[in-house]
Amino acid sequence: MAKRDSAPRRYAEAAFQIGERDGSIETWRRDLDQAATTLGDSAELLAVLANPAVPLDQRRTVAERVLASLSQPARNLVLLLVQRGRIEQLPRVASEFRRLDDQRQGIVHASATSAAPLTDTEKRALTARLEQMTGGRVALKTDVDESLLGGLVVRVGDRLIDGSVRGRLERLRNQLASGAL
Repeated sequence: MAKRDSAPRRYAEAAFQIGERDGSIETWRRDLDQAATTLGDSAELLAVLANPAVPLDQRRTVAERVLASLSQPARNLVLLLVQRGRIEQLPRVASEFRRLDDQRQGIVHASATSAAPLTDTEKRALTARLEQMTGGRVALKTDVDESLLGGLVVRVGDRLIDGSVRGRLERLRNQLASGAL
């Protein structure tokens, strides 16, 4: 992981440890997502909170007012990010926190790209197969890419399973070009 990504991960891990200790992981997750969405929806708000030319007390006051509905621990984390000039990293902190919580719950994220939209039955069957393969619960995200021509490309973590017609044709072309056939 790149050095710039280590700070959001550390903040998320610290928040996650507090959440585990206090039994408040769900509250943390909800609040961090809400705060990240609020900042993501308002470029002006983010610009004010990230601007070192605005006095810190004013930035903290703005953050407290806008995020008053958050739990105190989550608000404290946001204020710490404002104070340290890292508020723009809040979406990554929230993302890292979700990853840690999903890991705790045994949820594996997978994405499936197909040439045509998958039916609900196909999604359920694919999810069941992936859960069998990974031994965990699977959160499946689907997408459509008509250039696949047919079949499916599935990504589970670092693993890529290319069962698309386009992938098969490319592998066949490479075998022909290398003289392997």
